[in-house]
Amino acid sequence: MKMVGALLATFREAAGHTQRSLGEHFVVSEQQIASIEQGRRPLKPDLADQLDDLLDTKGALTAALAHMPEVDLVPLWAEEYLDREREAIAISVYDSLAVPGQLQTEAYARAVFRSRVPVYDEDEIEQLVATRMERQEILHRKVPPTTSFVLWEALLKDRLGGTEVYIEQVRKLREYADVPGVSIQVLPLGRSSHAGLDGPFVLLETPEHQRLAYMETQRGSHLIADPDGVGILTQKYAMLRTQALNTEDSRALLDRLRGEA
Repeated sequence: MKMVGALLATFREAAGHTQRSLGEHFVVSEQQIASIEQGRRPLKPDLADQLDDLLDTKGALTAALAHMPEVDLVPLWAEEYLDREREAIAISVYDSLAVPGQLQTEAYARAVFRSRVPVYDEDEIEQLVATRMERQEILHRKVPPTTSFVLWEALLKDRLGGTEVYIEQVRKLREYADVPGVSIQVLPLGRSSHAGLDGPFVLLETPEHQRLAYMETQRGSHLIADPDGVGILTQKYAMLRTQALNTEDSRALLDRLRGEA
């Protein structure tokens, strides 16, 4: 990443661009260009193609990306989302399969990664767990993003990792339910309507107030910037919040689950 960033800086300067002018051309922040050039942020393939065209680099950046070693455990298709999540001022999450990563305990995260097929080796699992725990720092910033979670009750019925892991995870959910700026709502089983049957998704709002959506599949993901696509998922999330228990009743449900465990 540092090598690719150094190439970009060299090509940019040769073409007479500043980090600011390059960012303005592609409607990204000056800081984002700086982070790429310093090797702290990955250059995405689509942006590399556009930079090669603008800077007349004969495909050098695209070729460099194609031959980078695969040393990062975070898949390339997830990196853009993680970048956006780190800088978001508002995050809304609907999940029906597992407790969202931002709320997982270390033991629960380990159980999630151990459920993967084909399996990870133990070293990979420990590195992935550490990365996931680092992500949770977002919710502990001095000024954290406004964060909302809607969780289908079905995921709270599973006991990934066993009873002790389950009890610890429910306890952590209950603690987060009292954190200012964090909203947790449970969508109960037995409803006659359900706006989230197409699966989990995330809504983000950037510091520039751009609204994005993110969805994962078995073999990849989609980061959606199209206003129509984001708008549809925003409507779904609004409906899910009306169908879910309110925050007070959700806290009471978590208290019952903790007592029954």
